[in-house]
Amino acid sequence: MDSSSENDYSALKAHYHFTEEDEERLLALKPFLEASVEDFLTGFYEFIWGFGKTAEFLKDEEVVSRHRGKIREWYLDLFNGTYKLTYFRKLYKIGELHVRLGLPTHYVNAAFNYVRVFTLGRIHRSYTGKGDLTDDLKSVERILDINLDVLTSSYRQEEVGRFLSLSSIEKTLLGLLKRASSYFNYLLASALVMVAVFAVGLFGYDVYLLTSGKNSVEEGILTILGSLLILWAAIELIHQEISHLRGGGFALEVFITLAIAALIRKILIFSLSPAKSVDVLMYGVLVLCLSVSYWLITQKSKKKIKEDSIIL
Repeated sequence: MDSSSENDYSALKAHYHFTEEDEERLLALKPFLEASVEDFLTGFYEFIWGFGKTAEFLKDEEVVSRHRGKIREWYLDLFNGTYKLTYFRKLYKIGELHVRLGLPTHYVNAAFNYVRVFTLGRIHRSYTGKGDLTDDLKSVERILDINLDVLTSSYRQEEVGRFLSLSSIEKTLLGLLKRASSYFNYLLASALVMVAVFAVGLFGYDVYLLTSGKNSVEEGILTILGSLLILWAAIELIHQEISHLRGGGFALEVFITLAIAALIRKILIFSLSPAKSVDVLMYGVLVLCLSVSYWLITQKSKKKIKEDSIIL
């Protein structure tokens, strides 16, 4: 297995015409780029935070710090001048982790664009020991292309492996289910928009009851706050469904949030009536159970991200 893998990566380097001369050039560049690694990291994180969803993968300072160290190590390894089987295995494990985390390949490709632009620009600015930098720049381009090839190969193997393991009937059914799922997702998105519209209507109706004097000031304010809670939760559901349509995961905790908001509205209304004290207690217990469920789901998600970030 090891010899086969070694041959695979030797062939990969050959396909990119990556030679020992490229390794020597990259090693010679290392002192200049190592001196700029902090500038690279600062710009890198400014760049990836612009993706919008980066916070889903880097949720706290501990994870960011660990991730920063791994990115620093990966960047400097680009110029080590030694690219054996262990180097490529490490890259492939990073790619597998990206697949498990659900990191879109678009983010990987975009991040590599930053790495390429920064590195080539820094060489032009700082590496003035030679007049002609053409060969050095080509060596950098090759090692970056090889890295991107290996990292994204995890995505390709995951998709191909799953598809090839299916029979022809299963493939046909899978295609039908995907089309049906997309239609139902759009139907769900439309239904959520309707819910948000009705929530706006409920808010308007509660305002009308307050201003017309049909509800007391205390009751009116509490019902309006409850309606706003439901509207906020409905908007969050719409955002999550949009994310799901774009390939994101299913966020069960947002549905729990909507249920909690609806129950809190009931509690706010019933709390004004002493006769409803038993109902308030029952709804309070339900809110507590849902809150515990929400906490367990979010804690599990955070734990998984921290465990995966150790590998990365």
